[in-house]
Amino acid sequence: MRAVIQRVRSASVTVDRERIADIGRGLVVLLGVAAGDGPEDASKLARKTAELRIFADATGRFDLSLLDISGQALVVSQFTLLADTRKGRRPSFTRAAPPEEAEPLVDSFCATLREMGIDVATGRFGARMLVEIQNDGPVTIVLDSDELERPRRG
Repeated sequence: MRAVIQRVRSASVTVDRERIADIGRGLVVLLGVAAGDGPEDASKLARKTAELRIFADATGRFDLSLLDISGQALVVSQFTLLADTRKGRRPSFTRAAPPEEAEPLVDSFCATLREMGIDVATGRFGARMLVEIQNDGPVTIVLDSDELERPRRG
């Protein structure tokens, strides 16, 4: 799984001229699910997202997480994050999971955030969306589930 995380002052999603989701201060998470990803990847990536310290403390230092500030998350599924552009000029999306595999994992990612106490809004899976983002900083971080720290043993 790959997540592009943006710290925002506000964000919203519109589908067919209808605003379906909006948040205030928090994170927009553009989430791509790769073929072969599983529930553990979704949980691990959601936890890392919630605990990532990218909000400023009183001294201006990045020391607070989404949990610390009681922020909101707007999660938008985006298979194009898995684009392979190594050959030619047209991206290939063969690394992206098919919709029937990806959608439950996006839901699982959101469920983990909710279990952690985060207010989560979502886009509409598979829809053409207009995403408005007021990026704060700007701060944008890319996380890949296969590159996250493994739990320590013993």
